[in-house]
Amino acid sequence: MQLFTTIASLRNYLNTHKLKQSLGQSSGQMSVGLVPTMGALHIGHLSLIDRARTENVCVVVSIFVNPLQFGAGEDFEKYPRTLEGDLQICETAGVDAVFAPNMEEMGIINADSNADSNAKSNTKLTEVIPPLEMMDAMCGRSRIGHFQGVATIVTKLLNIVQPDRAYFGCKDGQQLAIIRQLVNDLNMPVEIVGCPTVREPSGLACSSRNQYLSASDRVLAVHIYQSLLQARQQFFLCYDLCLPSQIIGAAQNYLNKLPEINLEYIELVDAKTLQPCTQITSESELMLAIAARIGNTRLIDNILLSHTITPRKPIIAIDGPAGAGKSTVTKQVANKLGLLFLDTGAMYRSVTLAVLREGIDLRDRDKVQEIAAKSKIQLFANPIAGKPMQVLLNGEDITTEIRTPEVTANVSSIAAQAGVREILVKQQQMIGQTGGVVMEGRDIGTHVFPDAEVKIFLTASAGERAKRRQADLIAQGQVAPDLATLEREIQERDRKDSTRDHSPLVKSEDATLVNTDGLSIEEVVAAIVNLYEQKVQNP
Repeated sequence: MQLFTTIASLRNYLNTHKLKQSLGQSSGQMSVGLVPTMGALHIGHLSLIDRARTENVCVVVSIFVNPLQFGAGEDFEKYPRTLEGDLQICETAGVDAVFAPNMEEMGIINADSNADSNAKSNTKLTEVIPPLEMMDAMCGRSRIGHFQGVATIVTKLLNIVQPDRAYFGCKDGQQLAIIRQLVNDLNMPVEIVGCPTVREPSGLACSSRNQYLSASDRVLAVHIYQSLLQARQQFFLCYDLCLPSQIIGAAQNYLNKLPEINLEYIELVDAKTLQPCTQITSESELMLAIAARIGNTRLIDNILLSHTITPRKPIIAIDGPAGAGKSTVTKQVANKLGLLFLDTGAMYRSVTLAVLREGIDLRDRDKVQEIAAKSKIQLFANPIAGKPMQVLLNGEDITTEIRTPEVTANVSSIAAQAGVREILVKQQQMIGQTGGVVMEGRDIGTHVFPDAEVKIFLTASAGERAKRRQADLIAQGQVAPDLATLEREIQERDRKDSTRDHSPLVKSEDATLVNTDGLSIEEVVAAIVNLYEQKVQNP
């Protein structure tokens, strides 16, 4: 690997590289991949480098802390500069050349780098101005001139390196869309490659600014991504009659419970044009973007929303009998891995409650199916540890009511009905079509997602489940039956679930059996996370 600090030396290297290629002294078709960075490299940057390495003969990484994209009072002075460490990372990653120019080499002269000044106001440089409607949205409202500064330096880098491809992370979704528009408008002969956001195990998007976060700040920061997952769930639950306000509201409502997160914006926009979404169609390609501050650290994140079927992320299917601890374990596994938690049991309980309220005979399958079809069920994870998932039925909060003994005693009869399952399974599959979810139920691995990458069959003895059920009822302030009665009810429910005609409760052949007797929740979660890492992250 070679380090260059001047444009002339870098161009000489690239020209020599191309000459050797034309003379047949190196193999493969000559192509150059550029990974523009501001240094302080992390695993997210490494994913860009890895992609560039696989698609190009020569990989160039630029390291330049661009003063033009910092506004007055922003963190230009304190932005991390770790060139020595960055060079070691690039060497290990197989980078061919690092371009690390100073400001003068990039044509930025007389720039005042004081933290309280705006560097771009003190420099004489031809600047590139992308479409205002793309720059002025979202981050552009609070960071005046930011994207103009980004566009100017990116254009210079593309002209200096003249790569075949340039790689940018999708986490900076607004930046990626603007750069793509810039390249298209200026007819620049380069392919802009957007790479998926790399996340920490908690789901927090990797960023150089994460190092500003304290341990407690990091715990809070995870909820930014969780709020986006809630919005994605809303998008797929209401796929037929979905409004932009519902998508935004799902994320907003989640974060409203966490006043320590200072929300700057949540916006749903067209992923290409960045224009606000006013109507969602089956062809919509949308980006839900968010910016928030935790303390003095500003964080951004986004997810793409589309009904177009694309290769999905891994799915974890957790099946097992009632009372085995599936809901608690599933929620914690989802939080640990930054995945979406979907409590399917709550969906069947919601329909059961709706039927009981109507006073309908549970054996009247036509009427039960009619109620299921018109029941709008929404599930929202509670960001406060230890609090149950919030469940709404046609807009009403029924979180507590679906856990009553009456609903518990009748939910198996409802869940056994093929018409009900068909309606709810369709919703579950729509939610999970892009993957990245942890689902629990009775037939997730055998029927709903038989192709799930990780399948768990979670179980426990009837006696152990009776003790847990009794403790739960007492904790909810309800009158709890004696253990013998609860154990009989659990055994009867097991019999019904395992002998029903449609999708009976059975262990999938490729599922891993986990008996939770004598194990703490933390031990069960750790075992599942370890299995996920073995099968998905290190297959």
